Amino acid sequence: MPEGQGKARVVVSAEPAPSSVDVLAAGDVSAIVSGAAAAAYEWTTADDRIRWDAGAASVLGVPLERIAPGRTASRHDTVLNSPENDTGNGVPFEVQYTLLPGGVAGSNRIILEDSGRWYAGDNGRPARVCGIVRVINARAEREERRAFLSRYDELTGFFNRPYLITALGEALAKARRLRTNIAFLIVAVDNFRAINEAYDFDTADQVFAAVGRRIKNELREGDAIGRYSGNKLGIVLMDCSESDMHAAAERFHAAVRQDIITTEASSVAATVSIGGVGLPRHGRTVPEALARAQEGLHQARKLGHGQFVAYTPSPTRETRQRENAALSSELVAALNQRRLRLSFQPIVQTRSREPVFYEGLLRLERLDGTVVLADEFVGLAERLGLLRMIDNYVLGRTLETLEAAPEARVSVNVSAETVGDGEWLSLVAAAVRRRPDLAGRLIVEITETAMIRSLDEAAQFVATLHDLGCPVAIDDFGSGFSSFRSLRMLKADMVKIAGVFLKNLPEDSDDQAFVKALVTLGRQFEMQIVAEWVEDEPSAKVLAELGVDMIQGLLVGPATPDWPWAPRRYTTTSLRDAG
Repeated sequence: MPEGQGKARVVVSAEPAPSSVDVLAAGDVSAIVSGAAAAAYEWTTADDRIRWDAGAASVLGVPLERIAPGRTASRHDTVLNSPENDTGNGVPFEVQYTLLPGGVAGSNRIILEDSGRWYAGDNGRPARVCGIVRVINARAEREERRAFLSRYDELTGFFNRPYLITALGEALAKARRLRTNIAFLIVAVDNFRAINEAYDFDTADQVFAAVGRRIKNELREGDAIGRYSGNKLGIVLMDCSESDMHAAAERFHAAVRQDIITTEASSVAATVSIGGVGLPRHGRTVPEALARAQEGLHQARKLGHGQFVAYTPSPTRETRQRENAALSSELVAALNQRRLRLSFQPIVQTRSREPVFYEGLLRLERLDGTVVLADEFVGLAERLGLLRMIDNYVLGRTLETLEAAPEARVSVNVSAETVGDGEWLSLVAAAVRRRPDLAGRLIVEITETAMIRSLDEAAQFVATLHDLGCPVAIDDFGSGFSSFRSLRMLKADMVKIAGVFLKNLPEDSDDQAFVKALVTLGRQFEMQIVAEWVEDEPSAKVLAELGVDMIQGLLVGPATPDWPWAPRRYTTTSLRDAG
């Protein structure tokens, strides 16, 4: 757009000016109007006269006599102040402005895009202008909305995450330059998932927005608030000492819990957990500020609902975080480089000790040759959002093993996230269609955590696996809060007793009673019972007497990467791919 063609709001007079308004002939219009939603005009600057085409009134939505000449200052300025020279073909221009037919007090607003060419007179200055105006209210509203959403969150009206982080960066740079203090807080609505599940997403959004409004009312001028993520707010507190940060967090807690939040569906009592960090003392960059506020929030949640924790340095924690960062990088690399391996631990009949199947246990093989057990990185993988990817990888390795070893039966563990993942089940279904014999040899172990999170979802998962012909085991039963009723609903094929009930089994009558009750229930529901973590003969003897079907643990064999099936049956390629 040439210099001088800026946007401007123009109030067009409502007084009639019939002497200055003419109507263009149809032939003139055909040379100017290119579309039905446009009105053509010709403006001569010497007498300041505008002639409109016959359809202008309907396009503009106002009578022509209400559009006074010479009052459209933006067009006037754009043309008459143009630095361009007319070389014979005219000079193009384009400008946007607003008509207010009812004056400033009126509610009607017409946004126009005005474009055309001006032609010079003998003196070289603009003498005649031919142009087209289009009503662009809808487009202008879309542009305004896009501009709004580039900075603001639609639900709350607060800054969105990118702009919040930009504001934090600017505040941090200013604090470092002026040697002042600021604080950054992350606020999370407690039990947000429970609100979602109990009501619906709309209700949860209403609660979140209400929490945000209550906190915003406690902010000072100059502070900033934004939506950090789904159920989290980020807050930048300017000129804020660490003691001020603690006081602000208390105000936020009080504001949120002072009254019940009423939504369209229900009334909800909300609380928030808050993590904060003083800057630049405990963070000189935006990534440090975000990570340390998040660390404070993590510690606050450990204390329960409605808590605040300010980040403080901890050499032990920072060492652990560096180790986790290194491990996370190595975990991603191991996935890409196929350095995650399966080790196989036998599950044997309690009395005969004959292997029934093997559990495929995941191991991470480091570049230096050391091996990391799954327990050491699964929690980190969950925080990184890698569990589903890992579950898919393990499934693929297990299926390769089963295809290469026709007599192998292997169990594979799936996380609570995967239980609700249709993609994982699709992979199993595709493998079974290709090789029907795989179904009965692939045993799927789901954790008690998956049962607790959504029993209906877990039951559907088990039913789908049964339809495919795959047996299902409930792993680590008794470590959480699921009930015998849950077992009945799931209709699993076997239950694996949590190791906590087996450590002192020969001496502990309560543990013996639990195992006996589970065995009795298993007989009733036609489920087999497996005892994990069996490490000594006295425990194995008690388990046999109580009727436990199978045992697993160091007593009968550790997990090993070596295949327990006869190598002579497999090609070198199969062993390499599956091992």
